Amino acid sequence: MRLSIHHTTAYRFDGPVKHGVQRLRLTPKETQGQKILDWQMEYQGAKEELTYDDQNFNHVTLVSVEEGAREVVVACKGVVHTEDHSGVIGHHAGHMPLWSFLGHTPLTKPGPKIRQLIASVERSDEGMVSTLHRLSAAIREAVDYGTGETHVATTAEEAVESGLGVCQDHAHVFIAAARMLEIPARYVSGYLMMDDRIEQEATHAWAEAWVQNLGWVGFDISNQISPDPRYVRVATGRDYRDAAPITGMSFGAITEDLTVNLAVEQQTVEQ
Repeated sequence: MRLSIHHTTAYRFDGPVKHGVQRLRLTPKETQGQKILDWQMEYQGAKEELTYDDQNFNHVTLVSVEEGAREVVVACKGVVHTEDHSGVIGHHAGHMPLWSFLGHTPLTKPGPKIRQLIASVERSDEGMVSTLHRLSAAIREAVDYGTGETHVATTAEEAVESGLGVCQDHAHVFIAAARMLEIPARYVSGYLMMDDRIEQEATHAWAEAWVQNLGWVGFDISNQISPDPRYVRVATGRDYRDAAPITGMSFGAITEDLTVNLAVEQQTVEQ
């Protein structure tokens, strides 16, 4: 499948910026079942300083905000070819060893609610993948999908306590539970082509777990499936903070407004 992606993020500030830097993880990386055919990034109010691959082999672009800017716009567009591997990514890559995905982070540290959730999941005789799908189903039942109740700093335990969250929260709860079961797990940020619309309000997030003899396997808890050709992997990490699309800081002004425009659609003919 060929997926065409247009993703624009605009930051508006309450005054002129004296100095600012932003770290962008917006360039998809080539993995099993995913090939980047074209990818371009353009900036307004900022300029590219350097690019590098981080410890998770995420493609990172560092940009500086132009002095006096009141708005920064980051526009990405490209075409990605995807294939169906039933969510299996396979071998481990990056400088982070597998054992580092067993340790809890502040966002994924489990508490009583997550321990109770794990205890409720029956182990499957069909193997680890089936058990992890059961875990995914239990999380989706315990944490209903809903916007406006959580934010980027909400922990996995808090999401289970509230019973409401978004894809980021579902991924964090899955990661926390998997690590308690001594299964390496990581966070994935990326794009998803939805069946009912092209225009979207945000990027997507899911989780991956390390399964013996298969390697990394993806689980989209929010949609209760393993990623298929509609998914584009962009960045991975121990939690959201490692894979956030944009992070940074500015001096002389504060962010007043953030606007995201995203469109993901299948490209039926070569353009």
